[in-house]
Amino acid sequence: MSPLPELPTDDRPWVYLASQSPRRRQLLEQWGVTCVPLLPDPDEDAEALEVHQPGESPAAYVRRVTRLKVRAAEARRRRRGWPDGVVLCADTTVADGATILGKPADAAEATRMLQRLAGRRHQVLTAVAVARAGRTWLALSRTQVTFKPLGDDEIAAYVASGEPFGKAGAYGIQGHAGLWVRRLCGSYTGVVGLPAYETAELLRRAGLALR
Repeated sequence: MSPLPELPTDDRPWVYLASQSPRRRQLLEQWGVTCVPLLPDPDEDAEALEVHQPGESPAAYVRRVTRLKVRAAEARRRRRGWPDGVVLCADTTVADGATILGKPADAAEATRMLQRLAGRRHQVLTAVAVARAGRTWLALSRTQVTFKPLGDDEIAAYVASGEPFGKAGAYGIQGHAGLWVRRLCGSYTGVVGLPAYETAELLRRAGLALR
């Protein structure tokens, strides 16, 4: 059994964060929420939850994956014998029409994704789910992002920086790629990986009001 985590002893709001994303942790901490990591056990196949099903739309995909993640995280908390609390999960995907652009496997795939997005509009979808005491709440954020045209050298330099890896659509808007965004309609924090408005609303419904 995993050792009990150190939980806040004052009245600060806190959540079990079932995500390895440093960006999500940073956003929550900026909003005054303490994060207690609730990461998968070594024998859990977390990547299997993100497999895309044939014919599945990007919105249906990101909702389903996030729901599966929060269920797995809540089961993990119970299995470890950790105290009840709010469990938070999120998943972000980039979509070009009906095509899902996930995390690139290598430099060649990252290059192809960025070439596809250059000079065009795409959609970023982030689903957020929170669970507590047997109940689950889920919300979806949709944001339209338009990139400026990109030259091959610019894409090659970005891929060589390593920033595209581990990120849906092969870019992180909080990094250098933010300089490419000509227009954004929706939630900036949703593109980063955790939409502020939707997250605050879900936490409130789960009984955790942000100050």
